[in-house]
Amino acid sequence: MASMFRAASVAFFCVLSFAAAVAQPVKPSASTQGFHSRARLIGGGQQGEHWLAGVEITLDPGFKTYWRNPGDSGLPPRFDWSGSENVAGAEIRWPAPKRHVDAAGVAYVYGKQAVIPILVKPKDPAKPVKLVLALDYGVCNDICIPASANLTLDLGGADSERKAIEAALAKVPLPQPLGAQADLSILSIAPQVGDKPAFAVTVRAPAGTKPALFPEGPENWFVSASHPADGDRFTVTVEEKPKDASGSVPLRLTLVAGDKAIETEVSLDGSGPPR
Repeated sequence: MASMFRAASVAFFCVLSFAAAVAQPVKPSASTQGFHSRARLIGGGQQGEHWLAGVEITLDPGFKTYWRNPGDSGLPPRFDWSGSENVAGAEIRWPAPKRHVDAAGVAYVYGKQAVIPILVKPKDPAKPVKLVLALDYGVCNDICIPASANLTLDLGGADSERKAIEAALAKVPLPQPLGAQADLSILSIAPQVGDKPAFAVTVRAPAGTKPALFPEGPENWFVSASHPADGDRFTVTVEEKPKDASGSVPLRLTLVAGDKAIETEVSLDGSGPPR
């Protein structure tokens, strides 16, 4: 509960700061300076029926930003592409995050420079594509501060940032079934007895690496993962869930070790045990 209170306090502070930050409209550009950070849209040319693009966030030393699930506290990036032209879809691909522990709890973060790849599908492949993005993201050192950027980019034939986007795509976790026979794998899950619904997750990771597990439940479910003492077993705990939860509930487990990352989908029933 203490971590929940800290997260709520941080979120309240961030909401107040965000209101002040967005009070002044900003003309869109390819790059915007934010709080201890700079955000920009980058392009990487065509790949099949999609255009490659990316949101690049460069952070001052000591600062970090957040993954799609920020962990105990923080703000995940939010993307509004509604002002774009000739865009049928903008698919976000999330590179694997890092686990950061501080007084506010455990956060799932990116540091230094993060590139979040975007696969852009045009409505009409024969016409130009213009990306217009209203981006909200969190920047954190000791506390979380919201930042925003209004960005625009015309996607053309140039692919000057293709290598950066492809490098980020290589860090996106690969889908993998439970029990897969691979050097990085989530092998099994089993219920544990305790005050809260919890289960043990046994993994396999390459020798010499320190695996990290990032659990994600659906909206209004809060789950955490312990850092393993023996290196191959995590405890995932359902910290909070809707009171009326029932039936099958999806749970995504992202496992990262060294430069490899996979994600495995499992199910919970309303009371928490996996199946």
